[in-house]
Amino acid sequence: QVHVVESGGGLVQPGGSLRLSCAVSGDILDYYTIGWFRQAPGKEREGVSHINNRDGTKYYADSAKGRFTISRDNAKNTVYLQMNVLRPEDTAVYYCAAAPPGATIVYQGGFYSWGQGTQVTVSS
Repeated sequence: QVHVVESGGGLVQPGGSLRLSCAVSGDILDYYTIGWFRQAPGKEREGVSHINNRDGTKYYADSAKGRFTISRDNAKNTVYLQMNVLRPEDTAVYYCAAAPPGATIVYQGGFYSWGQGTQVTVSS
């Protein structure tokens, strides 16, 4: 069974950057779509980005387009989320999750292996 563990969160000033990591274990990265999600206090969890590791296709929510970049390192079985030009509204717990190829963050129900999350706080 595949497992994912997030890391890389922290406190950053507005306009700053962070890189989140999603380490995947238990199976080969190529077999999965990995999605990034976030949940801010008092709000529903929302999809941020996903990468289909079978064919490399990527998807970004409107909130992430132009600022966030998802990538993968097959040798490390890890997916990254590079977040630039961070805003206070990006403050949330960020989760990664695994799903079969073809899954999309638009439908969270397709993701069945979730990490514990990593806190990202954007504040001056």
